Amino acid sequence: MHWYATPDPPAEQVNHLTTALGVAPVVASLLAQRGITDFDAAKDFFRPNLEQLHDPFLMLGMTDAVDRILQAIANEEKILVYGDYDVDGTTAVALLSSYLRSLHPLVESYIPDRYAEGYGLSEQGVNYAHEQGYSLLITLDCGIKAVERIQQANALGIDCIICDHHLPGETLPPALAILDPKQAECPYPYKELCGCGVGFKLIQALALEQKQAFEEIASYLDLVATAIAADIVPLTGENRILAYHGLQQLNASPRPGLGALLAQTKRKPLEFSDLVFVVAPRINAAGRMAHGAKAVALLSATAVTAAQVLAHEIEQLNSERRSMDAQITQEALEQLKHLNTPYSTVVMQEDWHKGVVGIVASRLIEYHYRPTVVLAASEGKYVGSVRSVKGFNVYEALAACQAHLLQFGGHKYAAGLTMAPEALPAFRQAFDKAVQERITPAQLEPSQTYDVAVSLHELTPKLERILAQMAPFGPQNMRPVFRTGGLKDAGGSRAVGQEQNHLKLAVTDNKGTVFSGIGFNMAKYLPKIKAGDHFELLYSLEQNEFNGIKKLQLKVKDLRLIA
Repeated sequence: MHWYATPDPPAEQVNHLTTALGVAPVVASLLAQRGITDFDAAKDFFRPNLEQLHDPFLMLGMTDAVDRILQAIANEEKILVYGDYDVDGTTAVALLSSYLRSLHPLVESYIPDRYAEGYGLSEQGVNYAHEQGYSLLITLDCGIKAVERIQQANALGIDCIICDHHLPGETLPPALAILDPKQAECPYPYKELCGCGVGFKLIQALALEQKQAFEEIASYLDLVATAIAADIVPLTGENRILAYHGLQQLNASPRPGLGALLAQTKRKPLEFSDLVFVVAPRINAAGRMAHGAKAVALLSATAVTAAQVLAHEIEQLNSERRSMDAQITQEALEQLKHLNTPYSTVVMQEDWHKGVVGIVASRLIEYHYRPTVVLAASEGKYVGSVRSVKGFNVYEALAACQAHLLQFGGHKYAAGLTMAPEALPAFRQAFDKAVQERITPAQLEPSQTYDVAVSLHELTPKLERILAQMAPFGPQNMRPVFRTGGLKDAGGSRAVGQEQNHLKLAVTDNKGTVFSGIGFNMAKYLPKIKAGDHFELLYSLEQNEFNGIKKLQLKVKDLRLIA
């Protein structure tokens, strides 16, 4: 791995925070790196307060959206809540449809079929709304680029409200109201909400308009926190406040659906990373293996028994997904051995499941660090998912190959595409050439950024307690990573794991401080370490509990031997 240091903040900022907060310089450095430079900012950071949420009516279009929804309720109109099939979309649909049903019985939800309809507002979805007599359609986590579909809905006499967080195109859809902080004219102060976050701002506005106390909508924060985690949005500003309180809600009193899902995973207490790696994949499994509507049914469930049945079904779908994912990954790794494209990976097998090719693409990058395309057959065409490596814009590479594609879409790090089967050989070569022309040597190797270089004696229980209060961690507030050099084996380092491929470290420095650590898939370093070679580590600090005893441990990101 390439190691990159986060730039040191100005010394005067670190000194000021050290004195003002009474913390160690290492903590002051971590805070200053995150833009926290005074006592008040630190207080807000460590104690996220719901009173700091912005007025939802600052969002462009909010007044029109609220007025139209309340009019629909007063006139007993049918309302259809439409959203994407991923975690952000399904949580948003569950949130808004559940809240609206508490005010009005004529509310239903609609999730497009991942394979029959694809992403976003579909022609089939608009036709369904018309056929079933819905006069108000509200989209969540999609719609900002659905110009043609909104025109279709308007022509059928359906009013549309768009709630989205993606970047708008050059032309905005002709909706009655558009809620998207990324609109050019929107004055809303925080721009990084996820789709479910925008949905929450809508129900916050509806609650204010009806003189409801905030406590009446606080129970929806568990859905918002789940979406924030799954959608990998920045953990700053409002997102941090919503995630912090949503995680508390999940641990104290989750809604029946999430509670049933968590009961099966036996995660207690739940950490924010569990939402990313445990909860989100299960919710996604519904849309990948069956239909996203099943996830909405779980997240909207009010009865514990019904929630338990749905959670069990989704757990089975996730087990299916994991099994399929593992099998396809192994088959794809076999294909990797025979590729002659040095700058990229393009693999295809007709019987691979379309719902897991994106996951497999991410897995392959762990083995072979290159921009990766994984394809499967569907209705006489090849469809696939694309994943990139850090810093490389895979969308631009695909655009250079569009002559070989029927369609493609996405962003810098992830995309989807469709091609004719006969185009595969030419696409494979064109994609490799496009990557070669654009990628830098550094982007061909994995990298790790670290925050601060420290000595082992600085790693105290007090430091770990302060680090824990910096959570929840995510983009723009990642878990701190430290660098320590001049280390050697303290005598207890060994290989562990079923395949003896992990490294259990016992390390010491020249001051005699001893720490344990774990490095996954790093057992290859053991002979050199046991031979007495010095080394340095990049790691995060964590509490490890074994047999009821808690002890600080280094979770190793990378190890570098010192010649």
